[in-house]
Amino acid sequence: MKRLRIEHSTGFDYPGNVGASYNEARMLPTTSDSQFVLSSQLDIEPSTAVNYYVDYFGTRVAAFDVLAAHSELQITARSLVEVRARPLTHPDTTWEALARDAQRSIGTVEMLGQTARTAPHEEVAAMAASIAAQHENPSQAALAIATAVGEAVEYVPGSTEVHSTAADAWSERKGVCQDMAHIALGALRSVGIPARYVSGYLHPNPNAEVGVPVVGESHAWIEWYAGSWHGFDPTNDAEIGDRHVTVGRGRDYNDVPPLRGVYAGPFKSKLAVQVTITREA
Repeated sequence: MKRLRIEHSTGFDYPGNVGASYNEARMLPTTSDSQFVLSSQLDIEPSTAVNYYVDYFGTRVAAFDVLAAHSELQITARSLVEVRARPLTHPDTTWEALARDAQRSIGTVEMLGQTARTAPHEEVAAMAASIAAQHENPSQAALAIATAVGEAVEYVPGSTEVHSTAADAWSERKGVCQDMAHIALGALRSVGIPARYVSGYLHPNPNAEVGVPVVGESHAWIEWYAGSWHGFDPTNDAEIGDRHVTVGRGRDYNDVPPLRGVYAGPFKSKLAVQVTITREA
């Protein structure tokens, strides 16, 4: 188990005053069976009241308005979280059992449908079908499919945009964690395996020294359902360990953006993001 301190700052600069802005932030983790939030807070400048709620998919959301004129907006999320590894296990199940069980809960039914972000390229669907046919256990098939996606797509920051789709990234065979998650989700759903998008943070150093802050990153990985939910990080070809801090889950990135909002004004904003992670124990 690791204790991680996370500071995630997002800033917007405008070339002039904007009249008002309306925002939702999904930047604070929640306590679960694999992580315990010791403290968390959201600091906003200009200062304003914040309304916290848990959204449909179980993600903690901070909603706030800045109604006074302002030329910049700074949001900083600070969290201290204890995280334990989530070793990947494969339950003794079959494709028939999965098809039956997946229809019993809206939480799994919703994660079977494709979205505009996850709809797979025909090559991805064919690859997933071929791999699935080689496995009697759908969970083992899911791991093989997610691994194949990670091996096929090169991690290249800047090669895609935040609005890119799984099909876009696959065509170039390049992308970032968000793209690999979308491709893997589309592949899994295409063979009848419910799968969901997970957003959070990843400490980049598996052997991090205690007390040393490092530049971290927002991260994305996947979970699939086969009797229960199982996680995997296709970008790093890794199980979900004690360096992964979960913030939210959804059908794709659109359900869990770190920050979403609108503002009143003719100006184009300039965005700056910084994530710092420190191992404290």
